[in-house]
Amino acid sequence: MGIISNPITIEELKEKHMHFFKSIIKGVVDVQRKVVIVDGDLHSDIEKLPLEDGSSPEDLWGINIYPFKGRENFIEYSALINIKPHQGNFSIEVEDLAIRKKIEDIVKALIKE
Repeated sequence: MGIISNPITIEELKEKHMHFFKSIIKGVVDVQRKVVIVDGDLHSDIEKLPLEDGSSPEDLWGINIYPFKGRENFIEYSALINIKPHQGNFSIEVEDLAIRKKIEDIVKALIKE
């Protein structure tokens, strides 16, 4: 597992953070701290690291990164930890387009081509 707080390339991401799956990297984005935590078997496993470090559960959103897809399609906004009825998110998908945009901006700023 690793916290990405400074920009890395997609190649570095593949080399350092593809321990569980061959074509996907599970991740959690902290939209407040603007970091991406990656490389776990389950999103809930990854979520533990920022929670233990003081992140708020409301700021954590699960994603899947497909590093072999084109940059425009490499983020999937789907994870069980995204079910947050108290925040109006009733699905595993991040439903709020403003939150999706925040996630996209953070991921693309930290994971470069």
